[in-house]
Amino acid sequence: MSKKIIAGGCSFTFGHELSDDVDGKIPSTKSWAYGLFAEQVKTAYPGVKYEYIPTSKAGIGNQAIARKTFQAVSQHEPKDIQGVVVMWSFISRYDWAMPRHRLLEDTRWLSISPWDTTDGSIEAFRTMQGSETQQEHWRTRQDSIEEMGLKSFANAIYKYAANEYHELYLSWKSIIWLQNLLEKKGIKYMFTLADNSLFYKEFAQHKDQDSFMNALYNEIDFTKWFSFGERMMGFNQWSIMENYERGTTHPLDKAHEDAIKLMLPTYKKLVGGK
Repeated sequence: MSKKIIAGGCSFTFGHELSDDVDGKIPSTKSWAYGLFAEQVKTAYPGVKYEYIPTSKAGIGNQAIARKTFQAVSQHEPKDIQGVVVMWSFISRYDWAMPRHRLLEDTRWLSISPWDTTDGSIEAFRTMQGSETQQEHWRTRQDSIEEMGLKSFANAIYKYAANEYHELYLSWKSIIWLQNLLEKKGIKYMFTLADNSLFYKEFAQHKDQDSFMNALYNEIDFTKWFSFGERMMGFNQWSIMENYERGTTHPLDKAHEDAIKLMLPTYKKLVGGK
């Protein structure tokens, strides 16, 4: 019998810049998500084999994380899925279904971040200054966006439409959508996050903006979450606060190793049981 463990997220889940990273081509076996999978394998019952199914991808936001995770879930019978783990990302990234083009994900999907804008590209290259590999990947991405004629689209989104309130709405709606689908299918899951800007702006809670956001927030089942500290601290914030070694933009192996130890009791409670 084979049981699947599906892992969703962005580059923090994929494992960019970890010691086994090969130019971002293959999901890392040093990441927090793979580490939880490896711990699951250690406790396998006789005759049970586990399969790791990563859906993570660098640069994607919460809408794309939910979409890609659900797509993987939909390809398997619920009884064959041991569980789902997801690390939600930054709110400022968008996921769009576009007219078909060979350069789009599945010829249809485009994830857009502030770094895809004309001004944002300058900031991106400055941030990635310490990594020629990341800079080269970003040049390739920018060339693709230019070829598809979508640079002006990205510029327009962030100039005229993007705002924190709408981004929170889309993120929380995506989280609730995936949560409810997993609950409906009887699939166990554990959610966590990279950064608490998903719920906080400094010390203020986003849910307190108005009654609608409060109601939406209350639909999220936080009993199925792991956080790295008070006020829903995220993995990336925790790694910085604890002074873990970093690459250009990501925490490195030791941070993931210690995060696995912290997350494991909650994972066993929510996902790793019989």
